[in-house]
Parts: sequence; structure tokens; C-alpha cells
Amino acid sequence: MKITISGIAGAGKSSVAKKLAEKLGFKHFSMGDFQRELAKEQGLTILEWGKLEATDKKYDLMVDEKQKQIGKQNDDFLMDSWLAPLFIPDSIKIFLTADIDECVKRRLGHKRTEENFDDAVVAKQNMLDRKKVNKERWIEFYDFDITDLKNYDLVIDTTSISIEEVVRKVLDYIEKK
Repeated sequence: MKITISGIAGAGKSSVAKKLAEKLGFKHFSMGDFQRELAKEQGLTILEWGKLEATDKKYDLMVDEKQKQIGKQNDDFLMDSWLAPLFIPDSIKIFLTADIDECVKRRLGHKRTEENFDDAVVAKQNMLDRKKVNKERWIEFYDFDITDLKNYDLVIDTTSISIEEVVRKVLDYIEKK
């Protein structure tokens, strides 16, 4: 079984994917972690990497090819990635959403130094800008809108529920399938 988790920044993609993979005994792949590795290899922060992605498609293609390769070579895995539902079409596609202010609060609590924002206003604007740029880029490059909920099998609003509750909802959905 292949499961992909997409969603807005701060909705819990990575946290849910890690817990769910652990519960299912599946391998977990994170394209965000992969991008951070690529950025580090280039001597860049993830924010600098993102700016390059917005201007030069070759950076996107590195990540895209990795997702396709994982999807073709593996079974029984979970991937968190904005575009995984596009590149792994035979997966169960999950989208996580949440209130933007809750997402900002979560992001401010992250330990990632490359995303160390000064305050909630700066973090929120960064997240909104990033969402806009990515959405426009992916519609242009792939004709794929990650915010179109018709692209997913299951949509979960994580605003006021725990990671464990999100995992339970996904497990319930899988059991019914």
C-alpha cells in the first residue's frame, strides 16, 4: 500500500506521516527532508532553495524524479510531500488542512533553524507567500493545484485535533477501503 500525505504548511504532514508509518510498519519518505538535504549539499538554506525552485525548474525536477523513483521501486510506504499525489497516482491520497493561525503557531514551535522567523506576523506572511508561489508554479509546470480537494481520497482538518486523532482517522479510512 502506498500512502501520500499532502497539505498546507503547518497542518502536520510530516508529524502525521511519521506516526502513521510507525503504526503501519511502513517506510517513511519526506520530500521536505530530501529538499533540506539537497539544499545543504549546495550550501543553501531551505528558504534559499525554495527561491531557486521558484525561478529554475531543474530544482523541482530533482525532487520530482526522487518521488517518481520511490513510487515505482517501493510498496508499503508513506510519503509526505506537496506533490506526491501527482507523482504517485496509485497511492491513497490524503490532504491535511488547518486554520492558518494554528499553522503559524505550529511552525513557530518547530526546531528548524532555517525557518526561524522573528514573529508570528513574519511567519504567517512567509507561509502565505510560499503557498501562493508554489501553487502558481505547480499549476504552470504540472497543471496540478494542490489545493483542489478533488485530487485527494481523504481530507482532514487538523486545526483542533491531535496527531493521534489524525492518524486514527486515516487508519479508519484505510480499514474501510
